[in-house]
Formats: sequence, C-alpha cells, structure tokens
Amino acid sequence: MKITPGKINELLTETACEHNHQKQGQKKNKACSQTAQPGAAQGGCAFDGAMIALAPITDAAHLVHGPLACSGNSWGSRGSLSSGPELYKLGLTTDLSENDIIFGGEKRLYQAIVEVEERYQPAAIFVYATCVTALIGDDFEAVCKKAAEKLKTPVIPVNAPGFTGTKNLGNRIAGEFLLEYVIGSAEPEYQTPYDINLIGEYNVAGELWNVLPLFEKLGIRVLAKITGDARYQEVCHAHRAKLNVMICSKALLNVARKMEERYGIPYIEESFYGVADINHCLRSVAEKLGDEDLQQRVEALIAQETTQLNQQLAPYRAKLAGKKVVLYTGGVKSWSIISAAQDLGMKVVATSTRKSTEEDKAKIKTLLGKDGVMMAKGNAQELLKVIAQTGAEMLIAGGRNQYTALKAKIPFLDINQERHHAYAGYQGLVELAKELEEALYSPIWAQVRKPAPWQISDIR
Repeated sequence: MKITPGKINELLTETACEHNHQKQGQKKNKACSQTAQPGAAQGGCAFDGAMIALAPITDAAHLVHGPLACSGNSWGSRGSLSSGPELYKLGLTTDLSENDIIFGGEKRLYQAIVEVEERYQPAAIFVYATCVTALIGDDFEAVCKKAAEKLKTPVIPVNAPGFTGTKNLGNRIAGEFLLEYVIGSAEPEYQTPYDINLIGEYNVAGELWNVLPLFEKLGIRVLAKITGDARYQEVCHAHRAKLNVMICSKALLNVARKMEERYGIPYIEESFYGVADINHCLRSVAEKLGDEDLQQRVEALIAQETTQLNQQLAPYRAKLAGKKVVLYTGGVKSWSIISAAQDLGMKVVATSTRKSTEEDKAKIKTLLGKDGVMMAKGNAQELLKVIAQTGAEMLIAGGRNQYTALKAKIPFLDINQERHHAYAGYQGLVELAKELEEALYSPIWAQVRKPAPWQISDIR
C-alpha cells in the first residue's frame, strides 16, 4: 500500500472524526489538517505515532529501517505493559551508515529481517520506514514482500516516515496498514455472541488489566486489543467481533469506521476514567450487543462494584473534597479526567482543550460550569497565571509540566503516557485517589512554602 498525497488527505479529513462535525466551509477539517510548525519536534512525528500505535503488539518484532537515532529517540516513549511476551521491548534497527545512505539500504534491510527471524522467531515483523530511507528511495515494501515469501513469516511494511506529518497522522497510517495486512488475515478458532474489540487502548501502566476482569465477569470476550498487550494473531481475528469499542482515542477512528464499512461491525466511543464513564461504557456495550440478560448482569455488576468502591474511596474523599486542581492534558483526557476528579469531590477549575474535538469541548464546558477556564493554548507562563488566578492547589498534567508546578509551589501528578500508575476502571480510581492524596498532603510542600532563612533575616 502506497502512502500517496491522496491517502494522506483522506486520513487528515477522516469523516468519522468530530472535527468534521458541526463545521461548514473553510472551518471544516481544519483541526485534522493542521500540521506542526517547522522546527517544532515537540508532539512527535508520523514515524513516532506509527510506532506508538503498533509497538504494543507484544509477540511481534519491530524493526526500524534507518539511522540508530530514529529508533533510540522514540523507543519506550509509552509505558505499554505486557502480560506475556517481551519481544516488543527490544529496540531493533538496521542502523544505516553513510555508505548505506549513498548506495542504498535494501540489502542491509533484508539481512536484518532474516537475522530477526532466525534469532527471535517472532509472530510477525513490523518494519518502519524513516525520513532517511524514504528520501534515498529504498523500496522497503518490495524487500518486506520478498522476505515474507522466503521466511514464511508475516513482514508488514509501515510506510510512515517522520516528515509525512504529525504523531496523530502516524497513528492513522499505522491503522491503515493493520487493515491492509493484518486484520482479517486469519480466522479465530471459535466465535461467541459477546466478542468485542478494544481500539485505542494501549495498556499504559497496565490500565487494561483493571478493565478486562469486568468484561470477563459479564461473559464478554475481548477478541482483540488494538493494541495494548495484544498478540499478533488476535489482531488478525479482529474482523469477527460483534462490536468495536473506541477507548479514549480519536487516532484510530479510521480503523473503526472502515471495519464498520467492510465487516459491518458497529462502533461506540467510550472512556474508562471515572465511575460515571466506566458505568456508561459497560451499559453501552450491553445495549449494543442487544442482550437483555447481559444488561441485567451489567446492572448487578455496577451495583456491586460501586458499593465496594464507595467504601474504599470514603477516606480519600474526606481529604480531597473541595480541593482545586488545574488539568493540562490533551484529547479525550481533557474531559474524562475531570469526571474522575469530580467523583473524588475535587473541583477542576481549569483544563486545556488541546487536541480536543468539538464534542470534547462541549463535554468540558458542561463539566466545568460557567466559571471554569478552558485553555486553548498553554505554556509555563500561561499555566502559572491560571494557577494564580484560580487559587489552584494542584496541577495534573504531563511529565514535562512538573517544573511549572514546582515553580508555583504546588503538588503535581503525571497523567500522560509516561506514568507508572493505572487510573482506569474502578480500581484505577482508587489508585488515582491514593496518588492525589499522597501528593497533596506530602510534608514537603509546607517546607517549600516557608521563607528561606535569608528571607527571614531580611524581614527582621
């Protein structure tokens, strides 16, 4: 499959994306087609986005065709965990030299694929193009095809060089290659009326493991996880599911839409953060599967889990109630985490709307109320200003914003993909409450806010 300008335009103007809804004329598709400013590396490139989407397939080998730095700068950027194979954690690269760039790297790539197969016997090999190999014109798709025929192992070319566009576009390109080479390429041993796929869930910090037991209790089988803690074969079987559940991700929406067109699988968009959202997700799945007995089991499970959850959260809610926080993250988390914080009695006084769709913004506005601050853009200076204006007592954001919190002398909690704690599902909310309580009541903040000894002497 060639990534042509027409294909890129198709992915940028995804018809199912909320960016295209309730907009007319020049504003239509605007948010989807925005590109990064030249020289701005923050936010990731298409290559990075493709690897983020596919690397969590744990029993596959992921080979980067390019210079060493392309692999080293992007590997392990998302903390997706595995319940079994660890092959996906190996950073494999062809490590092109200057000679390879001058004379071509196709021979080196073929040798690398053969070596990976002989050494690791992976379920499949994903090969990623980079800017360098795209510019020198390596026909790496032909090399992958030849290697697959020789080795009898699936070799999937992922043609998403960095200069193609943003990380989000790279996610969608990765989804296109899953549709082209993987999904529908094998049949499951058996099927059930309750088979679903989870799309856009990457098992960051093991969050998926808080949710899978809930589906198991209900008798719902997660046929394929795309792609957190996934195995290659289960992704091949994804076309036999009865329902696709999009979890907090617009990036792979093209996969859900095209699976609906090709295989007749409907999809819904849900969140696992907060009591209201996880309850809504379970109810929506049962409703879409159309089984009254399943719906009754869902209600019984919700009643059981919420009763237990309220008991576990009681001591935390007593200490967190009324605390003001600023939330600075992107996409669906900009509203789903608000719901989770409000479940704990906290007040989110401001949040960002970066990467948020019109639907996301409407939910944010409803959750925040008329006094809430919605930040379209944010930097350290803007965040400090909002923290001072709102009297916020905590900042919940990505890891790179922790120094802003330190400047403001308020606690900080990492909510992005680099985190080490799972906040999804019922038990995830307990973990979130624990982390918030520990951060807010750490004795270090009382010490930090005291005047320095030389300041005290100046006052005297």
